[in-house]
Amino acid sequence: MSFQDLIPVVNKLQDIVTTTQVSDIDLPILAVVGSQSCGKSSVLENIVGKDFLPRGTGIVTRRPLVLQLININLEDHLRKMNGSTKSKKPSAEWGEFLHIPNKRFYNFSDIRREIENETLRIAGQNKGISRLPINLKIYSPNVLNLTLVDLPGLTKIPIGDQPTDIEKQTRSLILEYISKQNCIILAVSPANVDLVNSESLKLGDK
Repeated sequence: MSFQDLIPVVNKLQDIVTTTQVSDIDLPILAVVGSQSCGKSSVLENIVGKDFLPRGTGIVTRRPLVLQLININLEDHLRKMNGSTKSKKPSAEWGEFLHIPNKRFYNFSDIRREIENETLRIAGQNKGISRLPINLKIYSPNVLNLTLVDLPGLTKIPIGDQPTDIEKQTRSLILEYISKQNCIILAVSPANVDLVNSESLKLGDK
């Protein structure tokens, strides 16, 4: 069995872990780590080739986003949709959320809105964070089979009605993921920050 064959198995296990809230299973993950507003969203959107992540000031990613990229064969997809590859081309890229079974999001702006709404539903309005992840699958002929976890950005100073211990909360959540033996860290740093001062690289050394 190849590594590519194992990815769908890991994806199913991640869905089960999220649904049952079991925390002691160490699954392989690629964790995306960086300081607040460092460009994590841009990196992920470049990997996917679509704009679909919420943007804004302060902490935008307030729940871990388990992003499962699934490559589909375009001809097979068109054949299933229309019975012929010569028919009018339907959309071959869509997203599915674990918390909304059997619904496909073909408009990636709708995916962004659903991430925002689901974040507010669990994490609330006060810019706090939650450990409960959002699981999103993206099907496309333009992606590689890959699973990433986008984690809340590191922040130093609470703003507005953020919890006073927001730095401690974010560090604890990030370390919960990256301290696992089967975790690969994708550390994102702004281009204008010296690597020796990179917060994400410092965390990776711990």
